[in-house]
Amino acid sequence: MKPLPNEIVLRPRFQLHIPKNKETVLRKFEKTKENSFLVKRLDEHIFIKFNHKNHHFWSPQLHLEIDEVDDISCKLYGVFGPNPTLWTFFMFIHFVIATLFIIIGIWAYSSASLGKNYHIQIGIMTMLIVLWFVLYFAGRSGKRKGRPQMHELHDFMTNVLSS
Repeated sequence: MKPLPNEIVLRPRFQLHIPKNKETVLRKFEKTKENSFLVKRLDEHIFIKFNHKNHHFWSPQLHLEIDEVDDISCKLYGVFGPNPTLWTFFMFIHFVIATLFIIIGIWAYSSASLGKNYHIQIGIMTMLIVLWFVLYFAGRSGKRKGRPQMHELHDFMTNVLSS
């Protein structure tokens, strides 16, 4: 696994060259019977999640894409990430905050141009910035809580590939 350049990466990625046929690797994941994990295949994609018993709000999942290099080898691309529903929710909230910030910024500029009081808008914009930072640190905290499970997912993937 390639080392990551910094700690800000929200969805760590890696690549592996595997000296096995693509279909062989995909079948290995399909046939895996591990109680702790749910493994789903969709074409060349493998999704590995924790079962409901081991799953918590910040549990990561591992998305693998396996591309054929030639008849005897393939390349595996992996992405660790949060549950897609959680990820979509976080992106939606960020979009709403950014949109409100722009709208209120336009309102503040209009008020200032007309010579009216615009302190309320500046206060709301400041609160939106604070909320943005709270969301960022909540995401970082969740990533930290999910890190041990990220290592479990990586170990599981490594065990399947080496079997």
